Amino acid sequence: MASPEPGRAEPDRDCPLCPRLHDFIAAWREREPTWRNAPVPAFLPRQGEDAVQLLIVGLAPGLRGANRTGRPFTGDYAGALLYSTLTRFGLARGTFEARPDDNLELVNTAIVNAVRCVPPENKPTGSEISTCRQFLVPTIGRFPNLRAVLTLGTIAHQSTVRALGGRVAAAPFKHGGRHDIGGVALFSSYHCSRYNTNTGVLTEEMFVNVFGEIAGFLGQ
Repeated sequence: MASPEPGRAEPDRDCPLCPRLHDFIAAWREREPTWRNAPVPAFLPRQGEDAVQLLIVGLAPGLRGANRTGRPFTGDYAGALLYSTLTRFGLARGTFEARPDDNLELVNTAIVNAVRCVPPENKPTGSEISTCRQFLVPTIGRFPNLRAVLTLGTIAHQSTVRALGGRVAAAPFKHGGRHDIGGVALFSSYHCSRYNTNTGVLTEEMFVNVFGEIAGFLGQ
């Protein structure tokens, strides 16, 4: 299996770079042949890459979420909160029905995961995070008018800081935090997972407040 071309923003369907993830996906292709079971590409607005002002970076596809549907944050609980909040601030439109053929559209926004393949127990290893950054860096570079990035959770935050050329120690993760790195404003939030919302780590109000800060920054 060949390595990807340098600078490619999207991995191949059979990306071999992380053997553990590759084998995990292969096993699920046998169990669920109708699922995507492959690296999940970035979700882009119909206006195209030039329209993107906000990039949202999550952790990794959920097993029965994006790994099944092929669209970030689609098919599990996290997407319901994320897309309802995006719609509230005019960063998405249409109806989110937790499937990739609904009529939901992003507006001036793109969504991607720091790790493109589903990891066992939702826990990628450090080497897998680092390896997949070779796709995150050119993904960020796809958007010439990018002004802000929102990271969801510590892992996505740290990988994005590194992808932007910053130092993690100088830009620590904090819910509601903001750092200016690499010419963009980097905002951070706890991940909108069911676990975080069920335990009260993240409330809807806390999540909405972060997007309020971003919308204010973008002038919407």
